Amino acid sequence: MVIPVHDINPVRRTPWVTYALIIANVLVFLSTPGMPGSLAGGESLAQLCHLEAFMDRFAAVPTELVHGRIPQLVPTGQVGVGPHGPGCVVAPRGFHKSAPLSVFTAMFVHGSWLHLLGNMLFLLIFGNNVEDRMGHIRFFVFYVVCGYAAGYGFALLNAGSSDPLIGASGAIAGVLGAYIVLWPRARVWVLVPFLVFLPLRLPAWLVLGFWFALQAVYSSGQGVSDAGTVAYVAHVIGFLVGLFIALPLKPGTPPPPKPPGLLFGRRARPHYQTW
Repeated sequence: MVIPVHDINPVRRTPWVTYALIIANVLVFLSTPGMPGSLAGGESLAQLCHLEAFMDRFAAVPTELVHGRIPQLVPTGQVGVGPHGPGCVVAPRGFHKSAPLSVFTAMFVHGSWLHLLGNMLFLLIFGNNVEDRMGHIRFFVFYVVCGYAAGYGFALLNAGSSDPLIGASGAIAGVLGAYIVLWPRARVWVLVPFLVFLPLRLPAWLVLGFWFALQAVYSSGQGVSDAGTVAYVAHVIGFLVGLFIALPLKPGTPPPPKPPGLLFGRRARPHYQTW
């Protein structure tokens, strides 16, 4: 898996929405109770009970999205002692939960620092250009639409699952799909792990196309051992939705600048004429 670090594709205006999304995601993670690495984190039973209650309230659950069955007995976040020892207290739900709204809130919840930082890195590198092309408001609507498409698409394919679905990956996959349509030849600096991390400058169609191919393979359960814990199919759906939404914007999109100097990690041959 290559790690993008920078694209050679300047923007004309400050990507305020991209920055705001990154800040919001980081703040939500830092305030997530019971999440290791967050300011409210920890591994005590009390923290784990708080985490269960938090996920029940803000994560998207496929069975709730597809069938509309919102459970009435939910974790309260409190610790109690039962016949089998200490555990999390379950009681009737004391608040109303909207399944459609949970898809939106789930876009800001992440399961680890690695999950969060990986998503925010891709959003920072590729989101600024897509926002620049679409404009602030349209980009935010586009981001949310891709997130909803990925969330509901995953739910329809896993209608019997009650596992919480969290993360901004589906929405960010839509951003990647838009980027590969609008700037397929933009150069992207990446780190390729091969004994050490090798810096290379590759075209966006290769970097993002390879990423999409991996998600498609992993979504089938091939080549990865944790396919059940990562919603790869949501990535595939989000990417395709973002790609098709961006197609009408392709005409009139200014091409990225031609990068001088290094090409694919090597010095490009200078152009000259003989006489």
